Amino acid sequence: MGSRYKDQPGASARFLATAARTVLLLVAALTIGACGQDSGRATPPAFPGEVSGQLEITYPLDETLFPPDIVAPTIVWNEGTEAAQAWQVLMRFDGSDEILRFPAAETSWRPSEEDWGDIKRRSTAHDAELAVVGLSPEGDAVSSASIRIRTSTDPVEDSIFYREVPLPFIEAVQDPSRIRWRYGSVDSVEQPPVVLEDLPVCGNCHSFSGDGGVLGLDVDYGNDKGGYAILPVSEQMELNDEKIITWSDYKKDDDEATFGLLSQVSPDGRYVISTVKDRAVFVATPGIEFSQLFFPIKGILVVYDTVTGDYTALPGADDPAYVQSNPTWSPDGKSIVFARTEVYQKDSIADASSILLNENDVPEFIEDKEPFKFDLYRVPFNDGRGGKAEPIAGASHNGMSNFFAKFSPDGKWIVFTKAENYMLLMPDSELYIVPAKGGEARRLRANTSRMNSWHSFSSNGRWLVFSSKANTPYTQLFLTHIDEQGNSTPPVVLDRFTGTYGAANIPEFVPLPADAIAQIKEQFLDAYSFLRAGMANERTGNYPAAVKAYERGLEVEPENVELLNSMGFALFQQGKSQEAVVALEKALKVDPKHWKAHNNMALASVDLGEFELAEAHYRESLAIEPQPAIYNDLGFVLERQGLPFEATDMYRKALELDPESAAAHFNLASSLARGGEFAAAEPHFRAVLEKGPNSQAYTGLGIVLWQQERADEAVASMRAAIELDPDNATAHDQLGKMLLQQGKLEEARKELAQAKALNPNLGDVK
Repeated sequence: MGSRYKDQPGASARFLATAARTVLLLVAALTIGACGQDSGRATPPAFPGEVSGQLEITYPLDETLFPPDIVAPTIVWNEGTEAAQAWQVLMRFDGSDEILRFPAAETSWRPSEEDWGDIKRRSTAHDAELAVVGLSPEGDAVSSASIRIRTSTDPVEDSIFYREVPLPFIEAVQDPSRIRWRYGSVDSVEQPPVVLEDLPVCGNCHSFSGDGGVLGLDVDYGNDKGGYAILPVSEQMELNDEKIITWSDYKKDDDEATFGLLSQVSPDGRYVISTVKDRAVFVATPGIEFSQLFFPIKGILVVYDTVTGDYTALPGADDPAYVQSNPTWSPDGKSIVFARTEVYQKDSIADASSILLNENDVPEFIEDKEPFKFDLYRVPFNDGRGGKAEPIAGASHNGMSNFFAKFSPDGKWIVFTKAENYMLLMPDSELYIVPAKGGEARRLRANTSRMNSWHSFSSNGRWLVFSSKANTPYTQLFLTHIDEQGNSTPPVVLDRFTGTYGAANIPEFVPLPADAIAQIKEQFLDAYSFLRAGMANERTGNYPAAVKAYERGLEVEPENVELLNSMGFALFQQGKSQEAVVALEKALKVDPKHWKAHNNMALASVDLGEFELAEAHYRESLAIEPQPAIYNDLGFVLERQGLPFEATDMYRKALELDPESAAAHFNLASSLARGGEFAAAEPHFRAVLEKGPNSQAYTGLGIVLWQQERADEAVASMRAAIELDPDNATAHDQLGKMLLQQGKLEEARKELAQAKALNPNLGDVK
């Protein structure tokens, strides 16, 4: 069978002899039967116990239990001695003298499917002992290690639906089309096929009904973050308007934005429960090992009835004083388990319009790691009437954060995630199991060293799939066996499920064959969906991705003025002003009164040096929609055309509309100073500084103070400018000249030299 050879019965004496001396090249050439005969060759390496060494088998772990329907794993080891140049993998089985041998030239080995099938068959009834022996170039056995493995009689049977996300997560936020969904079974030799991709709007958590007949999926829909798709499962599925609801329809009249977080389809497929009226902390980090912090700080549970179309808050999980999130259904659909904690109260965010809060909104969670812990509660469903929520003993009030509960199919157990703080993606998260009625929580043996979460039971209740970062910064999927007593086994990695593309997460067992879902085709996106996707990219500075989204939107609606205008702006931001003009001309042809397109055309014209054209477009924009920023920009264009008095008038008009505009104050101050109105310029420079330290404003203020013969104040202002920005060449130049006039020659020369070093056109004294 492939590269394997084996000892025949009766060869145990030679098998247990002292370490072999076999020429390395001959080891790889040995064939079936060779080891069981006296061929004149050296004795093969002995089974560990007779060979000392520092070799360590890193995968699988000792006592790993494999499902009978899984493909061949890769055996991996670390070699602790430089003497080993090749290896043999040995296997023997309880109750048999037969020894299987496999050569390996690397520190890993994957059996052929034929050999793996044989190994699984032999290890179902009995443990198999797996050993790795390191060989020197002369054939000496110099290192070794062994473990025991077994094959379960319990198959997985179900397929797995999961999401694949590029890291760092900010890349997925900027370009959601890179997120993929895959579907396949553990016996898949290749990575499971992609069934949904190229979705330019955010798609998130998914869930299935108990029989796998209904799929629920979070999707952004139009201008609504609360969109949610509910689809009957089939080989070819269409994600269209008719299949999308919005959680925003719950008490829509209060105008409170919502996501609809962590939604879950009921076992019978009739209901969906979700967190609404929510708010969450979200921080995307640049690294890939820990690429985001996300957890809700506000929210109640609401149920959607697919039969009646009604949205109903669930009594017992609808108290606005608490965060109620991360719900899961009991297998019989009679109760809900959810994560709960007190709502986070902070005056500065009470009226914030954004659903997602960032590091600037809540630095205490980012910098100080302020505690925010969840407990698991159970509430009866009662056909939507709810009831009293009760904490689950063993998964609440334990000094940790408890979340992401999942019932075993028989309703006997709950597996949940526990971490020191927060929710969902914590590096220290571990899986625990507790009786569904509450009791002692036990840590699963399957836990790896880093991040264990996003788990799901197989429909037979014997296997749990979960995500972990044990081996790589990209999450991989793992399996563990759960027996009747709730005991788990060491983790089995589904290495074929994770490709080079990204992280595998949110795995869910689906009791359907691997060919039950072939494609989920998007059929709901309109031009506005692509506009929204592009604008999301703009907010993160990813203008190429924004242009890509706008292009796709224009394929749907070629004369959409908002897309054309946004396309022009995104091209301008990339320095492609000529291309921007083409898009903006199209926008203005569709709508000559689109003031934003006029404004963006002016910006592009300035970049191209066409100041008269820019002026015309700014004036058109102002005639339609007077904006202080546009008056300010028009002033700049007028100055460039040698019209300082007209420019000053524009800056004054900008301040009339927005007296707090720092930009208008600065430009007006600069314009007045250039016109010799130093005393008039001073208060405007000071108005800029009242809003915060600004090196350029200190520089301008220093100049006008000097001109008013207030030398000490002027020097102090220049020093403040340099302290804020040591590379401010103008400030160094002006300070040097001031000091020179004060007779401070040595210091003056230093400042002037620094100015010339930063800008060769400065630093000279005439």
